[in-house]
Amino acid sequence: MRILVVEDDRKMALLLRDALEKQAHRIVLASTGTDGLDIARSHPFEAIILDAMLPEMDGFSVARFLREAKVATPILMLTALDATKDVVRGLDNGVDDYLTKPFAFAELFARLRALSRRTPTATSLLYQLEDLQLDPLTHNASRSGRPIILTRTEFLLLEFMMKQPHTVLRREAIINAVWGYEETVENNTLDVFMKQLRSKIDGGFENKLIHTVRGFGYRLTSVIHP
Repeated sequence: MRILVVEDDRKMALLLRDALEKQAHRIVLASTGTDGLDIARSHPFEAIILDAMLPEMDGFSVARFLREAKVATPILMLTALDATKDVVRGLDNGVDDYLTKPFAFAELFARLRALSRRTPTATSLLYQLEDLQLDPLTHNASRSGRPIILTRTEFLLLEFMMKQPHTVLRREAIINAVWGYEETVENNTLDVFMKQLRSKIDGGFENKLIHTVRGFGYRLTSVIHP
């Protein structure tokens, strides 16, 4: 499984990573709530292990924002809080399961297996905005039934935007989602790729979907904004 671990305790994060990798899982680490939210919204995972108490944004808020963004990835929350009200709060915000620290790794593995068994298949997932469609499994894109051939980077750009239609996406958020937090990207790289993507998506169509929001970033929408 490809698993996102959002944990600010460095020692705990590394213990989780090492234990899960020994179980043949692929692990991505995030140490703040905002980083975890950005990564989870822009990259596919089969499970998210989410600490409740995180810097910048707590785990409850991360879970709520993910569900509001229609991210259905199963969430297992780790916390030292074992009060019933905290468990209820997590479940009400979209958490699928709850594990109180300290815990045995055997129990963690068992809960992840249980989450994977009850996770619906993603074969029906299809992003659509007006006549634009994107299949994240096959990487096929089309507009008005016309196939669109995308490079890997163009696909990642379009997927990130289609997950959050009608939303102004900051340049920094797009770059982090597509190229990663550790990559150094030239200032005009995003603009070059966005120009190429716009020519493929909007070329030949009167109704433009990709819009530049000067001073902020880009928006994918069919609605004309002032």
